[in-house]
Amino acid sequence: MIEPSAGSAGTASRATGAAPDAARLIAVGGGKGGVGKTFVTVNLAATIAREGFDVVVVDGDLEGANTHTCFGVPPPPLSLADFVANREEELTKLMVETGIPNLRLIAATHANLAAAQPGHFQRVRLLSRLRQLPVDLVLIDLGAGTHPAVMDYFLVGDDGIVVFCPEPTSMENAYSFLRAAFYRRMRLSMLTHSVRALVTQAMDQRNERGIRTPADLLREIEKLDPSEGGRFAETLRRFRPRLLINDVRTADEIKLGFSVRSVCRSYFGLEAEYLGYVNHDAGVRESVVARRPLVDVHPNCDAAVYLRRIARKVIQSLGPAVVEEA
Repeated sequence: MIEPSAGSAGTASRATGAAPDAARLIAVGGGKGGVGKTFVTVNLAATIAREGFDVVVVDGDLEGANTHTCFGVPPPPLSLADFVANREEELTKLMVETGIPNLRLIAATHANLAAAQPGHFQRVRLLSRLRQLPVDLVLIDLGAGTHPAVMDYFLVGDDGIVVFCPEPTSMENAYSFLRAAFYRRMRLSMLTHSVRALVTQAMDQRNERGIRTPADLLREIEKLDPSEGGRFAETLRRFRPRLLINDVRTADEIKLGFSVRSVCRSYFGLEAEYLGYVNHDAGVRESVVARRPLVDVHPNCDAAVYLRRIARKVIQSLGPAVVEEA
């Protein structure tokens, strides 16, 4: 049960009686750089924190860390890179204040660019430690692309938000991101080596078995191992990415979210949620230059209003809560 905390403005907050490892993980990703993943993460985090939740933002882009800049935080001496390099085991020592109540940051500065991305076991360890943080919500700002580290952070979280812009290249990369996430999720969920190998084979769009769609793959798995076919279907049912379009300018661009959701249903057979959109706004650039969240710099602009609407949907996913109107 989530109740208002002392000092919150009549809104929902921390889960009472929850175990220390009950933090919710939400990853914000997308296939292309420059679509606004960091902008969205920072503003959602600021909005949710001001609702009274304890929030930590993790910059997951060890090769291009910039989340700290968007908060106006100087590069901290310790960051996620120190955890990856086994120089610091305690994540709480990596957290720095952002100047926004209830909101802290784990930056990704000073990474070893020769080996920036953590290995598989380090990723598992990191995600486990993040869940143990004594906070309500951990928002992970992912790097661009479909590196296994990016995919693992996106898939292991309680929710995954895919950010894209209404541009052909961004749309294409969003589909590639969803496709990569889908197949990696399926491969990790299968128990037998033969079925995992089949999923890997299906990832090649020109595979010799003629597997072109998830439905084709499901049929092949059911032939090979009916029990794994059932597992595949259940994993598919539970995989529900959330879609967010950034920097929209027209009504037709707003509708693209529904189009992508429809493609996810018809091609992948999965139910994606259209979380919402953020319109193009001149105040966005001003907030980036000011190194502060847009919801603080221009709280009444349209983009800030839409971001707060999206944040309320995220809040509802944290568990039972009563969110009163401000």
